Amino acid sequence: MTSSRSFAGRGKRNAGCARRGALRIAFCLLTPVSCLLFASGCRQDMHNQPKYRPLRPSPLFADGSSARPMIEGTVARGTLREDEAFFTGKVGGATVKELPFTIEAADLDRGEERFNIFCTPCHDKTGSGRGMVAQRGYRQPPSYHIDRLKQADSGYMFDVITNGFGAMPDYKAQIDPRDRWLIVAYVRALQLSQTGTAADIPGGDPEAANKQRQPAGGGKH
Repeated sequence: MTSSRSFAGRGKRNAGCARRGALRIAFCLLTPVSCLLFASGCRQDMHNQPKYRPLRPSPLFADGSSARPMIEGTVARGTLREDEAFFTGKVGGATVKELPFTIEAADLDRGEERFNIFCTPCHDKTGSGRGMVAQRGYRQPPSYHIDRLKQADSGYMFDVITNGFGAMPDYKAQIDPRDRWLIVAYVRALQLSQTGTAADIPGGDPEAANKQRQPAGGGKH
């Protein structure tokens, strides 16, 4: 009786082991099949497209280069510069005398900010040409307050900022065109500040302004 029970138990265990073994075999066979099916659904058409990497040669064109020149007249987006005066400070090769747009108070504030950042190291904050860089040995720039620069066209100043002049490097890469014009406007304000009179104040009272300039006691010491 005991022997028959033990044989029955062994038979059940063997059957269970056989089922588990079959499941393992089935799993091992199905896993790579499933992977193959999954991979076949992933298409690389956009990734593996026929293309040339930059500057690689190509036998397709006569010059052997895969990089093709731009079509004549092509203009990069955002670089169509139809306003010659605004972008060059010139019209027909001659410098413009005035700024190409109206200047507001906020524009002068912006011009002062840009001037202080890019110009004061050489020109100082008054435009007299005694900036710290000049004091340390760099070639001293002329004062903005000499007659030649006070009478210079605004387009001339814009062109100098854009392309440089003498020891001064160009700033077209650092300062965009509008900000260059705002710097010119601020330089004009600096020039007026050194030569202006009380009568130049719009809506002001020249007599009151002159009285404020006089020291206490009528100017006597």
